[in-house]
Amino acid sequence: MPLSKPQKNHETSELTLHERQRRELMQAIAHCGSRPVAELTEMSEAERCKWLFWNLHENLENIRAMEPTLQARVTSLQFTVLDSSGVPVEGALDKRLDLSCQWLLGLTYPGYRDEITHTVGDGWINLVISDQAPAYLMVHERQRAYLDADHSTYPNQLFLEGWITDRIWQEMRPHLWNANPTCRTDVVLLDNVLFPVRQGFDFVQGPAGSVGVMNIEFRAFSHPTERRSFRRGEPRHRT
Repeated sequence: MPLSKPQKNHETSELTLHERQRRELMQAIAHCGSRPVAELTEMSEAERCKWLFWNLHENLENIRAMEPTLQARVTSLQFTVLDSSGVPVEGALDKRLDLSCQWLLGLTYPGYRDEITHTVGDGWINLVISDQAPAYLMVHERQRAYLDADHSTYPNQLFLEGWITDRIWQEMRPHLWNANPTCRTDVVLLDNVLFPVRQGFDFVQGPAGSVGVMNIEFRAFSHPTERRSFRRGEPRHRT
């Protein structure tokens, strides 16, 4: 199903430096982004990444009709605690969670009941654990994160920079450290929380070409059926 051509914006105000940089980046990846949806299976992970970013920026309403969902399957984590010297709050700690993950893009096609999933490469999720977003993080008041991709150096790696509250961290902590190989944790970004960082979307911010994220979901999965099947296949040890 081909996506309809994006509508051109005719701004009368002078473009900001950020917007000019964004447009240059979108122009550089347009050869991937303007390809029809049917060609996604033939694309590399790097091309799918560019396709996604271009359509979220230049074709937002049409791609939202396909209900895109980004899932980051966590493969490893690093939890860091620093003594925040110089912070006004006495005893404050700088807590950071770095997640290595595999990104998947889910799309709903007309005529198909099930969601179609495409891999879009590996990447990192860097989260600050705090009661509020730190001043150095490039997000607005109600924004949780931004999604970025370095299309020149790491063309198929996605990076999520953001923050979560300590309450969320305490809820997800035991699931992230679950040693059971049949359990996994995903970080999920739904289509209705993704907004391009561009003129006209002033409630999100981030680097040029990035996508603002208004909410982050953590989902823990367990597969007891797979565990039982695995155990049935093991030889019985008789005494």
